[in-house]
This record gives sequence, C-alpha cells and structure tokens, in this order.
Amino acid sequence: MIGTKPRLGNFARRLRHLRALATALASLTIASCAQIWYATVGSADSAHNLAVKHGIVFDAEHGLKLDVYAPHDAAQAPVVVFFYGGSWEEGRRRWYRYVGEALASQGLVAVLPDYRKFPDVRFPAFMTDAANATKWTFVHATEFGGDPRRIFVMGHSAGGHIAALLACDKRYLAEVELKPRDLAGMVGLAGAYAFLPYQDDEAEIFGDDAEGRYDSQPINFVDGDEPPMLLLQGLDDDEVPPNNAEVMAERAQAMNGTAVLKLYPDIDHSDLLLALARGRRGKPPAMRDILDFVAKPPVQKQP
Repeated sequence: MIGTKPRLGNFARRLRHLRALATALASLTIASCAQIWYATVGSADSAHNLAVKHGIVFDAEHGLKLDVYAPHDAAQAPVVVFFYGGSWEEGRRRWYRYVGEALASQGLVAVLPDYRKFPDVRFPAFMTDAANATKWTFVHATEFGGDPRRIFVMGHSAGGHIAALLACDKRYLAEVELKPRDLAGMVGLAGAYAFLPYQDDEAEIFGDDAEGRYDSQPINFVDGDEPPMLLLQGLDDDEVPPNNAEVMAERAQAMNGTAVLKLYPDIDHSDLLLALARGRRGKPPAMRDILDFVAKPPVQKQP
C-alpha cells in the first residue's frame, strides 16, 4: 500500500530518542499510533522565529482548511504547497507540522492543505481540492511574504502523486484558471507516478476501467509542457518502488522536459520524509536537494 503510516518495528532505528514513546505506543491501534507519532515528531523542536497560521478555510463548501508556515521576516520567499500521503485514505495536515516548520526554518513559505479522501470521495475529487488549495496559494502568497511567481507543489507518496498530476495533467489547474507552467516546479518524495497494477483499494479509488487506469497515472501526462520536476527516492523503499521515479524521469527527458532524479541509498519510504524533520537541525541530502532546486530550478524547456 502506498502511504506514510509509520511502522512500529522501525521506531528504534529511525527515532532512537523516542524509544520510551515507542514502547508506550506498541499497544495502540495503527491509526492512533499515526496521530501520536506524527504529533511527537512535529513537536520535537519548537518553531522559533516562524509565523504560523492554522486552520485557514480555503474551501468552505467542503470544510477544507490549510496551515501556513513562514519566516517572520519573509519577503518574496519561494512558496511550497505540500500534500501529505496516506494512500489517498488517511492523514491530517496537523500530523505534518514538522514539514511546515522545517521548510519555513529554511526560508520558505509552506502551505499544508487537507483534502478529501476515500471512501468519502473517489478520484478525481481530491485533485479538485488540491487545485483549489494551489489557487488559494497564488492569491494569498504575498500576505505571508511569499512570491507568487515562485510557487512549487510538493508531496510525499500519495501526496507526490497529487502534486505530479497537478504539474502534468492540465485539466486540474485549468479548473481554477491556472496552468502547470504557472508553477515554478514540482517536488516529489517517493511519489506514485506509475503504479499499475492496482493494489489494495486503488481500483475502487481510481476506477478499474480503461479511463481510471489511464487518468490515475501521472506518467501518462508528461509531454514536456510541465514545470521542472525534482524526483527524490529512497532505494530501500518497499512501499513505492524506486522504478516510479526512474521511469518518470526517463519519460520527462524523452519528451524534452526537465526532471532531476535523486536516488538515496539505505533510505526507505518513511526515512525520506523524516529527513525534513531532521532538516530543522541541519541539512540532510534530501533537504539540501530541495533547497537547491527551489532556489534555482532548472530553466523550463520549450515544449
């Protein structure tokens, strides 16, 4: 299953300083573990020198909200709209406040929206939510010191899939009077770009027919007219195989597009995301690569 849910068996290796908490969590359900685990990661460091605004409504009809994290002195800063993962079925933006804090502590404005999930909705409803959150960001970026000319979409796992479809399938941003090339770039962390055959609930989420199988795969919409892409992937990932990022990069290059592929040895699915948490105290490779890309994305080629 594609997701970001933590595995209890990996707590000691990944977060040695939280051993006591891991022991306490062992008897809880997976859902409860996810909530507490992410909350603990998010509160490991206090968010000094950051301006944080929680619970901004961007879609009143569906009750959807987002959080914004920005440096107090932000001025024309790059903006990242981050979509979390969770197999298109679970996750809450507050579990990922450490992502917002990490990016904002490095000088970026970070926007973390919620979106509707299965089984309440099916594809492409959450893509509409993602497009609406991105449109909100374009309209309001300057209020938080962000530069609307430098807005990036970014996501992990299923969130990487959402970000990639926004960047590659023109239909979703067109619904909010934008186009993919209005984005400065797309950053995918262990994203699902080419994940057929379906697994688990994916057939129900996307539709197990020719249209659903085609429209669900971001790789099918890479035509060279998308913004530059940064594809980050751990080579030890057994939830989203590295082949997703590799074939996505190959497709972009074949279509005269721009895709930067970064493969990390000894890094698995969750490690890649946790690098952002560690990025508040330093710059692990994934964080450095993100900052380099956002600071100076490759020049967009002409389609």
